[in-house]
Amino acid sequence: MAAANLVNDAKAVVSGEDNIVIVDVFQSIRGGRTLDVAGFTPDVIKAGHVIIKETATGEYKPMPVDADGTAYAELPSDHTYAGIEINTVLKTLPMAGILVRGTVNCKAAPYPMNSILAAVKTALPLIDFRED
Repeated sequence: MAAANLVNDAKAVVSGEDNIVIVDVFQSIRGGRTLDVAGFTPDVIKAGHVIIKETATGEYKPMPVDADGTAYAELPSDHTYAGIEINTVLKTLPMAGILVRGTVNCKAAPYPMNSILAAVKTALPLIDFRED
């Protein structure tokens, strides 16, 4: 895993959609996690992005996206769905707040969830996915 530089000067990420996609936060992974972004091509990880966890290493990662950058790719083998990104962050500073119980407006998510929504709901039963 490429190490994240956590001593960079703070950079602002302005996204008016964070509070539209993440409706309620009742529980998150305490302290958040630094994401392993190796191989992740977008420069920004938006609120509502699915977060996965590699079972062998315990590393948290953003769910991969397809080559076009328009949809989620397949869940990599030996990974599980771990939560949903709470706030938009830069790939260069991938410190993630990860929702594990709350409400997500999946219609406002950064990528269509149709193909993975059933599996995500099964893996994350404490998250209510709604289309507002």
